[in-house]
Amino acid sequence: MKLLIFGVVFLIVFSLLSFYIIKWFINKLHIDEKYKHYFKIFLIINLIGVVGYIYARYNPNMPNWIYLLLSLPIGVIFLTFTTAVIYNIAQFFITKAPLSNQRRELFKKGLDYFSLATVLGLSGRAMYEAKFIELEKVDIKIKNLKEPYSIVQLSDIHIGGIIDQAFIKDLVKRTNALSPDLVVITGDLVDIALEYATPALNELKGLKSKYGTYFIVGNHEYLHDFEEIIVAVNALGIKTLENESVYIGEMGKGFNLAGVYDHFGYRVEHHEPDLKKALLACDTNSPTVLLAHQPLFINEVKDGVDLVLSGHTHGGQLYPFRALVKIVQPYLAGLYQHNEKTQIYVNRGTGFWGPPMRLGASSEISYITLS
Repeated sequence: MKLLIFGVVFLIVFSLLSFYIIKWFINKLHIDEKYKHYFKIFLIINLIGVVGYIYARYNPNMPNWIYLLLSLPIGVIFLTFTTAVIYNIAQFFITKAPLSNQRRELFKKGLDYFSLATVLGLSGRAMYEAKFIELEKVDIKIKNLKEPYSIVQLSDIHIGGIIDQAFIKDLVKRTNALSPDLVVITGDLVDIALEYATPALNELKGLKSKYGTYFIVGNHEYLHDFEEIIVAVNALGIKTLENESVYIGEMGKGFNLAGVYDHFGYRVEHHEPDLKKALLACDTNSPTVLLAHQPLFINEVKDGVDLVLSGHTHGGQLYPFRALVKIVQPYLAGLYQHNEKTQIYVNRGTGFWGPPMRLGASSEISYITLS
């Protein structure tokens, strides 16, 4: 039922975006009506693709190339909508500017062609950027840490569709090449029915590090087989931190690694995060690193945590979306000093959700050195 509601809301939103594009962008273009008609058909085809994507996401028995074609319209519609909004603002100023009619019409036609080129250029660039996963090396100073430690943080992998077994196999290979002390996966690992995710998930068994791999759930795990996913992940030799902590390193020389359920648990009223419980067994003489999927959870951290590792935001994934993410999340991507005691690092996501498109927010593998 949750997936059905999500699918209906998702479709309504993109239908409204498409309506705006037709009424306030395509209809206003200073081009032949025949070409306007072609653009409208193209947009409707993209909207149909969104419907297909919703079906394919949760009924994944289809080749990846079909899934790719069905997912791209999400990004195309969003980028076209963003361009359409800017187009209307620019057109308003052109209309109000003290220009001759001839010059005003020239500017309007120029804006038309520039806007169309922008949609095409941004869509192409976004698909290009999504092909690469950047290695982000981050040095973080932690008070009272006796020895340095290296952590590879993976986040928001979103197994499903194009994020398949081959993708995870390559990701494991790249992670192992870094020889980290430990690996953490900060949520949204599985984004499909577990039976379809299992072949890709099993590749994570190959992750190698001195102190092992640790996982926390993200909001997308709540949309699927929540408890079964945790059982499956634990069976791979990966420890899921469920409002609990472990000690990393030699006692007195290492640090506490705590993890909580996702903030989404409050909304669905099960598996809710409990920071007090997660920190209960921590060694108070050692630093504490907390894994919390959403950056906004840091608002619940009052004391006892030196560093929070989060994901969820995707860094906005598509640049215009950054502004919307910032409304909900206090931090978007990178390292921040939250207060005098606590820092937070937000991973931009190792995979992607929806279309294989990223703009101004490349996927990342975080290599974090604590010292």
